[in-house]
Amino acid sequence: MERVILVLNSGSSSIKFTLYTGTREQLTGQISGLGATPHIKLTSLVSETKLDRPLTADEGVTHRTALAALLPVLETELKGRRVDAVGHRVVHGGVNHAAPLRITQELLGELRALEPLAPLHQPHNLAGIEAATEAFPGALQTACFDTAFHRSHPWVNDTFALPRSLYDEGVRRYGFHGLSYEYICSYLKKTRPDVYEGRVIVAHLGNGASMCAIRDGQSIGSTMGFTALDGLPMGTRCGQLDPGVVLYLLTTKGLSPDEVSDLLYKESGLKGLSGISQDMRALTTSDDPRAAEAIDYFVFRIRRELGAMASVLGGLDTVVFTGGIGENAALIREKVCVDQGWLGLAIDEDRNAGHAEDISAETSRIKVLVIPTNEEEMIRRHTEALISANTVPA
Repeated sequence: MERVILVLNSGSSSIKFTLYTGTREQLTGQISGLGATPHIKLTSLVSETKLDRPLTADEGVTHRTALAALLPVLETELKGRRVDAVGHRVVHGGVNHAAPLRITQELLGELRALEPLAPLHQPHNLAGIEAATEAFPGALQTACFDTAFHRSHPWVNDTFALPRSLYDEGVRRYGFHGLSYEYICSYLKKTRPDVYEGRVIVAHLGNGASMCAIRDGQSIGSTMGFTALDGLPMGTRCGQLDPGVVLYLLTTKGLSPDEVSDLLYKESGLKGLSGISQDMRALTTSDDPRAAEAIDYFVFRIRRELGAMASVLGGLDTVVFTGGIGENAALIREKVCVDQGWLGLAIDEDRNAGHAEDISAETSRIKVLVIPTNEEEMIRRHTEALISANTVPA
């Protein structure tokens, strides 16, 4: 009988979920507004089950109560079948975890110690795990790490020019969005093996944004580093920043560490630059010149990293755009690719506007692709593999 796997992506104020029977998506949805204005929205792909309603304050107070509100819907949808496993996205796996794992209390302790490295994500990922463990006591719980894909990257992309003792303590470049990059690689390996074997730069562009240089399906370099703050500007995160700015904020401006953290994680990026919104859709339709400036900086950083990563790879064969912005914002793809003839890169305007998978111009030496990512499917595959293993690692 096909296994039933629930995939959870737990954030600070939301839980995204996808229910799989075998390899098929059966139900997908999201609980949003936790702790404020909780709302559940879901749609079944195999039945008439559909829900779009506010949750009561009691239902939407915590991840635990929100999942409890979902249980009756799942029971109706599954018609007596049980959830065999729950796969969780966990942003930070630290130095030692380069593969998905069965969740144990010991592992949870290790992951809690990493919360300062991913304060926007890790505490909420773990809250989702605790809620799911209570809601599905008989199910296998698995952790799939966003950092795992990068654990094999070269030492020069793993370290900072700091004393070795800090590196040994774990102060190093981890890279993130690994589940997305892993899915894109699996898609290329299946559908475009010649591309998979070449030199590829994947731009995962969304509210969180990063880029990864990949050769033969392996991470060579990533724009993100010790935390998910580094690299490209994002919705509310600053991206690359001179460390001296942090010292200035602490000493001259007198901000506390918590205030600096809030500034860099929640008030910067596209939101801070534009003073309007963190949503690229709002910025691309705005007449405010600050919106255009925020877009220009976002694009500038992508173009800068594109050239740097091509150098790291020793050349470039393919660029892949993915993520909410990468998949849907034709204007951003156009701005990134314009006047890149020196690199051998050009896109076809009509293909780009139509969001074709291959948007390369006929004259382009470099292939340019638009591929929707699917982190949930990657988590399902990993969870299925852990169930099937003769010995489930811990």
